[in-house]
Parts: sequence; structure tokens; C-alpha cells
Amino acid sequence: MKLLITGGGGFLGARLARALLEGGMLAGRHIEAICLTDIAPPPPDLLADAHVHAATGPLLTQLDALKEHRFDGVFHLASAVSGECEADFDLGLRSNLDSTRALLDALRAQAAAGGPVARMVFSSSVAVFGPDSGVPMPALVTDTTLPAPQTSYGTQKLVCEHLVADYTRKGFIDGRSARLMTVTVRPGKPNGAASSFFSGIIREPLAGVDTVCPVGPEVSHPVSSPARTVDGLIKVFEASREALGGRLALNLPGLNVTVAEMLAALEQVAGRAVRERVRFERDERIASIVGGWARGATAERAARLGLAPHERFTDIIEQYIADCRARPDAALTLKGLIA
Repeated sequence: MKLLITGGGGFLGARLARALLEGGMLAGRHIEAICLTDIAPPPPDLLADAHVHAATGPLLTQLDALKEHRFDGVFHLASAVSGECEADFDLGLRSNLDSTRALLDALRAQAAAGGPVARMVFSSSVAVFGPDSGVPMPALVTDTTLPAPQTSYGTQKLVCEHLVADYTRKGFIDGRSARLMTVTVRPGKPNGAASSFFSGIIREPLAGVDTVCPVGPEVSHPVSSPARTVDGLIKVFEASREALGGRLALNLPGLNVTVAEMLAALEQVAGRAVRERVRFERDERIASIVGGWARGATAERAARLGLAPHERFTDIIEQYIADCRARPDAALTLKGLIA
């Protein structure tokens, strides 16, 4: 099996690639090669793997060169993030909508030329849900809640969900869309996502850095660890169309948690002094975006595939600490926690 991971240089794409290489199999087939494409090169350990090929640059500029690979499977993770899409409308259209359409057309051409009908997992988002005056958003969004995105990012993700479903209906690909919950704790530096603070209020204090939470402690949102998110992407890829049970877009599991509960968990794991490195300072731009997001979610269809969220946010923090201890180059130093 030959695989393509777009966004393969990012922390989630790289983690997915490592998991696939370690397992060596996907959907009962041996993994022969993985192509990682991103605007930045993948980490050195992946570049050193003989199974990995890297294509660096915007996805729209890479597709012609990638056609020769004839991919059996695709994980489409590449995306401009929420805050970027609000600040730069054209960037969001180009990075999220235009790139996805071009990728789908490349896979369509591959099948038309006698190549494999690629199985594709599109990384959608819980941001497809939002409040609508005609159909109020429930306290917990479900797989069947009407999507009503209130951001450009969420709108672009929803449009791509429909494209994936239609290209699948026409037999051009075998597609499915996994709606990711906010992934935390992300290693490295803050990015342009409005949700970046969900990682920052944990990552920075653990690194001995004071940080600001731009929303109130009562804000609630579904989150998932990187490991559970990667497990979900793989499981959704491996699931048959029948096991998916109807619509091709489904929620991945998430732990519904408030900011206050996240900080309480941080104190439980790392102590009061670490918790006190977080102060509240409202940012109206971020707060207005987050105010249109789901406060919580369920994932019944994912549960039928054997997927489940973490039960406690302390588990997510402890997983992040363990990851940093295993790969201290991949994150900020954990002051006082890594010997």
C-alpha cells in the first residue's frame, strides 16, 4: 500500500506517519511507502526512514509531481487553521477549499487512468457546528446535529465534507470525513488557530512560561489527545463503508471539559505554582470565535468502531509529559519535570 499524508510535516501528520510505520500494516495491507507533503519538511527521523518520501511546498504546487505515485490511501490533514482563515479569507479558500478540490481531482484522474480508487480520510472539524437562529445548537453536538458553521474555517471544512461524499458517490474515491475535536496538548509554539490557547494554558506553564487565557474559565469544549486523534484517523480509514453506518462524516470522540477543569487538572498533575502561571485576559476576537463553537460533543458512531475519549483531562496532560520525556526535542522543556 502506498500512502499520502498531506500536512505530513506537522505534529499530527508526523505522529500519524510514525504510528503507521511502527505498525507496518493498514487495513490488512503492508505499507510499502508513505509520501509526506507539507509546506515544511517532516522531522529528521521520518526523513531518515527508507519508506518515506517528502514533498515540500504548498499542496497546490505538489500535485502534478505526486501523480506518478498512484496512491492507495490518503490522509488529508493539510489545512489553514481557524484564526488564519478569519484573518485572511483568500488564504482559507486557497489552503482549505482549493487544495482539497485539486487533490480530489487528482485522485479522480488516477482512478480514471486505471489506477487504484484511493481510500481517503479527510480531517474535518467540530467547527462545522455552530449556533443558528433557526436551529439552536444543542448542549452536546452529535453525529446528526445540523452543521451550521459560524467561521470561514468551519464553512470550508463542511464544504469539503460534501465534496468528499460526492466524489465517493460517483466512485472516484472511497472517502470518509473524521470531525476532529480540538487536539491538545500540541507541542511546539502557538499557532494561528483560535483554539491554540487550549494547548498554551497547559504547555507554557509546564515549560515555566507565564501565559494568558483569552476566554473565561466557564468556557467548555470537546478536546482530544494527539494519540487518541491518530487512533481515530486510522480506525476511520480501516472501517468499511458498512461499518461507518451511513453518512461519511462522523465525530471523533472528545472529552467535554471546561477551562477551569483543565487548569484544575494542571494543578493536580504539576502543582499550584505551575497553575498560577496562567492568567485570564479576555481577547474579544478569540472569544467571539470560540463563542460560536460547540460546548460539548458525542461520538456514537465512532464508539461503534471501538473509539473512546479520555475520561480525565489529567490523562491528557500526563500523556503530553510522557511524550516530552520520550522526545524532548519535540516540545518546550518541561521545567522541573524532565530530569
